[in-house]
Amino acid sequence: MARVATRPLPRAERRQVILSGASRAFAAGGFDATSMEDIAEAAGVTKLIVYRHFESKEELYRAILEEVSSRLSGDIRGALRASHPRGVIAPVFLGVARHDPDAFRLLWRHSSREPKFAEYAEIVHQASVVFARSLLRGRVDRAVLDWAAPMSVDFLVDAVLNWLDYGDSRHDDRFLDVANRSLVALIRTWSGAAAD
Repeated sequence: MARVATRPLPRAERRQVILSGASRAFAAGGFDATSMEDIAEAAGVTKLIVYRHFESKEELYRAILEEVSSRLSGDIRGALRASHPRGVIAPVFLGVARHDPDAFRLLWRHSSREPKFAEYAEIVHQASVVFARSLLRGRVDRAVLDWAAPMSVDFLVDAVLNWLDYGDSRHDDRFLDVANRSLVALIRTWSGAAAD
Protein backbone atom coordinates (compact mmCIF):
# COMPACT_ATOMS: atom_id res chain seq x y z
CA MET A 1 0.00 0.00 0.00
CA ALA A 2 1.43 3.36 -1.01
CA ARG A 3 1.94 5.98 1.65
CA VAL A 4 0.14 9.25 1.16
CA ALA A 5 2.48 12.19 1.28
CA THR A 6 1.43 14.89 3.70
CA ARG A 7 2.63 18.44 3.87
CA PRO A 8 3.61 20.13 7.10
CA LEU A 9 1.02 22.60 8.35
CA PRO A 10 1.91 26.27 8.22
CA ARG A 11 2.97 27.59 11.62
CA ALA A 12 -0.30 29.47 12.26
CA GLU A 13 -2.42 26.41 11.43
CA ARG A 14 -0.24 24.16 13.62
CA ARG A 15 -0.61 26.65 16.46
CA GLN A 16 -4.42 26.50 16.11
CA VAL A 17 -4.33 22.68 16.13
CA ILE A 18 -2.31 22.77 19.35
CA LEU A 19 -4.61 25.35 20.96
CA SER A 20 -7.68 23.29 20.07
CA GLY A 21 -6.14 20.09 21.43
CA ALA A 22 -5.00 21.89 24.57
CA SER A 23 -8.52 23.28 25.11
CA ARG A 24 -9.91 19.75 25.04
CA ALA A 25 -7.21 18.41 27.35
CA PHE A 26 -7.50 21.24 29.88
CA ALA A 27 -11.31 21.11 29.88
CA ALA A 28 -11.18 17.37 30.56
CA GLY A 29 -8.48 17.35 33.23
CA GLY A 30 -7.95 20.85 34.57
CA PHE A 31 -4.69 22.77 34.50
CA ASP A 32 -2.71 20.90 37.17
CA ALA A 33 -3.69 17.38 36.08
CA THR A 34 -3.02 17.99 32.38
CA SER A 35 0.50 17.31 31.14
CA MET A 36 2.21 18.52 27.99
CA GLU A 37 2.05 14.88 26.84
CA ASP A 38 -1.75 14.99 27.25
CA ILE A 39 -1.87 18.17 25.20
CA ALA A 40 0.36 16.76 22.47
CA GLU A 41 -1.80 13.62 22.27
CA ALA A 42 -5.02 15.66 22.11
CA ALA A 43 -3.52 17.81 19.34
CA GLY A 44 -2.14 14.82 17.43
CA VAL A 45 1.43 16.12 17.54
CA THR A 46 4.59 15.36 19.48
CA LYS A 47 5.49 17.10 22.72
CA LEU A 48 8.47 18.63 20.92
CA ILE A 49 6.15 20.36 18.46
CA VAL A 50 4.06 21.73 21.32
CA TYR A 51 7.21 23.17 22.90
CA ARG A 52 8.24 24.74 19.58
CA HIS A 53 5.08 26.86 19.79
CA PHE A 54 4.64 27.31 23.55
CA GLU A 55 7.34 27.45 26.22
CA SER A 56 5.12 26.18 29.00
CA LYS A 57 1.76 24.78 29.90
CA GLU A 58 0.90 28.09 31.56
CA GLU A 59 1.68 30.04 28.38
CA LEU A 60 -0.55 27.67 26.43
CA TYR A 61 -3.47 28.02 28.86
CA ARG A 62 -3.14 31.81 28.77
CA ALA A 63 -3.05 31.78 24.96
CA ILE A 64 -6.35 29.87 24.89
CA LEU A 65 -8.00 32.33 27.30
CA GLU A 66 -6.66 35.34 25.41
CA GLU A 67 -7.84 33.97 22.07
CA VAL A 68 -11.40 33.18 23.19
CA SER A 69 -11.65 36.52 25.06
CA SER A 70 -10.42 38.41 22.02
CA ARG A 71 -12.82 36.57 19.70
CA LEU A 72 -15.75 37.31 22.01
CA SER A 73 -15.02 41.04 22.31
CA GLY A 74 -14.27 41.37 18.59
CA ASP A 75 -17.43 39.54 17.55
CA ILE A 76 -19.55 41.65 19.91
CA ARG A 77 -18.09 44.87 18.50
CA GLY A 78 -18.66 43.64 14.96
CA ALA A 79 -22.23 42.60 15.64
CA LEU A 80 -23.06 45.93 17.27
CA ARG A 81 -21.69 47.86 14.30
CA ALA A 82 -23.88 45.75 12.00
CA SER A 83 -27.18 45.94 13.87
CA HIS A 84 -29.15 46.92 16.95
CA PRO A 85 -28.01 45.21 20.21
CA ARG A 86 -31.33 43.49 20.83
CA GLY A 87 -31.11 39.92 19.67
CA VAL A 88 -27.42 40.15 18.75
CA ILE A 89 -25.57 39.24 21.94
CA ALA A 90 -26.85 35.68 22.44
CA PRO A 91 -25.88 34.65 18.87
CA VAL A 92 -22.40 36.11 19.39
CA PHE A 93 -21.88 34.20 22.64
CA LEU A 94 -23.16 30.98 21.09
CA GLY A 95 -21.07 31.52 17.94
CA VAL A 96 -17.89 31.91 19.97
CA ALA A 97 -18.85 28.87 22.05
CA ARG A 98 -19.49 26.78 18.93
CA HIS A 99 -16.16 27.86 17.41
CA ASP A 100 -14.25 26.25 20.30
CA PRO A 101 -16.57 24.85 22.99
CA ASP A 102 -13.76 23.77 25.28
CA ALA A 103 -12.03 27.17 25.16
CA PHE A 104 -15.37 28.83 26.00
CA ARG A 105 -15.77 26.42 28.92
CA LEU A 106 -12.22 27.15 30.10
CA LEU A 107 -12.85 30.87 30.08
CA TRP A 108 -16.24 30.90 31.80
CA ARG A 109 -16.24 27.76 33.92
CA HIS A 110 -12.74 26.50 34.63
CA SER A 111 -10.38 29.48 34.74
CA SER A 112 -12.18 31.05 37.71
CA ARG A 113 -11.26 27.94 39.73
CA GLU A 114 -7.61 28.01 38.67
CA PRO A 115 -5.72 30.49 40.88
CA LYS A 116 -3.22 31.38 38.13
CA PHE A 117 -5.97 32.22 35.65
CA ALA A 118 -8.91 33.50 37.71
CA GLU A 119 -8.11 37.07 36.67
CA TYR A 120 -9.04 36.25 33.05
CA ALA A 121 -12.54 35.17 34.00
CA GLU A 122 -12.94 38.22 36.23
CA ILE A 123 -11.68 40.69 33.60
CA VAL A 124 -13.94 39.28 30.88
CA HIS A 125 -16.89 39.10 33.28
CA GLN A 126 -16.41 42.71 34.39
CA ALA A 127 -16.06 43.94 30.79
CA SER A 128 -19.26 42.06 29.92
CA VAL A 129 -21.04 43.62 32.89
CA VAL A 130 -19.93 47.12 31.84
CA PHE A 131 -21.25 46.39 28.35
CA ALA A 132 -24.55 45.00 29.73
CA ARG A 133 -24.89 48.08 31.95
CA SER A 134 -24.54 50.33 28.89
CA LEU A 135 -27.26 48.36 27.08
CA LEU A 136 -29.60 48.39 30.09
CA ARG A 137 -29.07 52.04 31.07
CA GLY A 138 -32.24 53.93 30.25
CA ARG A 139 -34.19 50.69 29.89
CA VAL A 140 -34.21 49.69 33.55
CA ASP A 141 -34.41 51.79 36.69
CA ARG A 142 -31.09 52.80 38.20
CA ALA A 143 -32.14 51.12 41.46
CA VAL A 144 -31.86 47.70 39.81
CA LEU A 145 -29.10 48.38 37.27
CA ASP A 146 -26.25 47.35 39.58
CA TRP A 147 -27.53 43.80 39.98
CA ALA A 148 -29.40 43.50 36.67
CA ALA A 149 -26.26 43.98 34.55
CA PRO A 150 -24.24 41.13 36.13
CA MET A 151 -27.34 38.97 36.31
CA SER A 152 -27.96 39.34 32.57
CA VAL A 153 -24.34 38.35 31.81
CA ASP A 154 -24.50 35.39 34.19
CA PHE A 155 -27.81 34.27 32.70
CA LEU A 156 -26.48 34.35 29.15
CA VAL A 157 -23.18 32.64 29.96
CA ASP A 158 -24.89 29.89 31.98
CA ALA A 159 -27.51 29.43 29.27
CA VAL A 160 -24.83 28.96 26.59
CA LEU A 161 -22.71 26.67 28.78
CA ASN A 162 -25.71 24.50 29.59
CA TRP A 163 -26.74 24.43 25.93
CA LEU A 164 -23.23 23.26 25.01
CA ASP A 165 -23.51 20.50 27.60
CA TYR A 166 -27.10 19.38 27.04
CA GLY A 167 -28.43 20.97 23.86
CA ASP A 168 -28.39 19.79 20.29
CA SER A 169 -26.55 22.04 17.84
CA ARG A 170 -29.19 21.27 15.21
CA HIS A 171 -31.58 23.29 17.38
CA ASP A 172 -29.35 26.32 18.02
CA ASP A 173 -31.95 28.61 16.43
CA ARG A 174 -34.55 27.44 18.94
CA PHE A 175 -32.11 27.99 21.80
CA LEU A 176 -31.32 31.52 20.57
CA ASP A 177 -35.02 32.35 20.29
CA VAL A 178 -35.68 31.19 23.85
CA ALA A 179 -32.56 32.90 25.24
CA ASN A 180 -33.43 36.21 23.55
CA ARG A 181 -37.05 36.08 24.68
CA SER A 182 -35.90 35.27 28.21
CA LEU A 183 -33.56 38.26 28.28
CA VAL A 184 -36.33 40.53 26.97
CA ALA A 185 -38.66 39.22 29.69
CA LEU A 186 -36.02 39.89 32.35
CA ILE A 187 -35.51 43.43 31.09
CA ARG A 188 -39.26 44.08 31.11
CA THR A 189 -39.46 42.77 34.67
CA TRP A 190 -36.50 44.90 35.77
CA SER A 191 -37.94 47.99 34.12
CA GLY A 192 -41.00 47.73 36.36
CA ALA A 193 -39.12 46.62 39.49
CA ALA A 194 -38.53 50.11 40.92
CA ALA A 195 -42.21 50.99 40.63
CA ASP A 196 -43.29 48.02 42.77
